Amino acid sequence: MLALDTTDATRSQRLKAATRDSHGALDARIMAGDIFASRAHFARFLRVQFRFHRDVDALYGNAALDALLPDLGERRRLNQVAQDLQDLEQALPAPLSAPLSADLPLAAALGWLYVAEGSNLGGTVLYKMAGKLGLDAGFGARHLAAHPDGAARHWRSFTAALDSVPLTAEQEQQVIDAADAAFRSVHAHVEQEFGQ
Repeated sequence: MLALDTTDATRSQRLKAATRDSHGALDARIMAGDIFASRAHFARFLRVQFRFHRDVDALYGNAALDALLPDLGERRRLNQVAQDLQDLEQALPAPLSAPLSADLPLAAALGWLYVAEGSNLGGTVLYKMAGKLGLDAGFGARHLAAHPDGAARHWRSFTAALDSVPLTAEQEQQVIDAADAAFRSVHAHVEQEFGQ
């Protein structure tokens, strides 16, 4: 197998390549949980989503990050996930760990946000599948619904801003490490819900 030449790749392309294994393992683990077998199974997935979005929520309120990543505050999805849980008559889950600080170092914040925003892009596929359970943007699956501009366009605007932030070589590695940590964090939330 040929190694990916990342010398001319954008930051978001390098992140995708560097986290391919942890991302793939997470996706496989979530789907192994058979989240569309019933609304009860889907509620377990929602608890995973709620914990992760609670973990990263403070980053969306950071003014310095918002200046670098336009419309960051509008991308926040914690309240939508909470409403989805309430639609399914589920209590909000207790935190498993302390949430990230709003003043997390820049590189680490970018890595975590890359994962959070990427999940929105992937959520469009899950949104279609949630329809089989009678869930949609008005009930139970609002946090998975595509942005009015379209999920792909919304993602491209985020990655264009992410790619343009000037970073040192050391910070570039910190972004990758943080993105990998974010995927591992979500995996831990999945094990909490589906590992029993």
